[in-house]
Amino acid sequence: MSDIHVTEAESVILETLWRCGPLSPPRLMAEVAAARPWGSATIKTLLGRLMQKKAVRSARGADGVRYHPAISRDAYVESEVRDLVARLFDGDDAKLAEFLERQR
Repeated sequence: MSDIHVTEAESVILETLWRCGPLSPPRLMAEVAAARPWGSATIKTLLGRLMQKKAVRSARGADGVRYHPAISRDAYVESEVRDLVARLFDGDDAKLAEFLERQR
């Protein structure tokens, strides 16, 4: 996932898919709309971006289309932490660890 950048808004779609499993378009819309005050156009836009980034995929089965996360939550978290360390701690994991230890 290192080359896929997921925005905070896009992460809401992914979190829904990780939590609920593969979802039909109407169910995905309902689940996301229950968590955020977004209209269907916003959700569709975010979903389209995630599909272009290959972070979400669709599969057609006997019961219709279902959306699936194409990246794991662990890979997403790892990428976000790497970005945080690079941005705020000069790429040094030890500096992050020291910071966290001071916060205890």
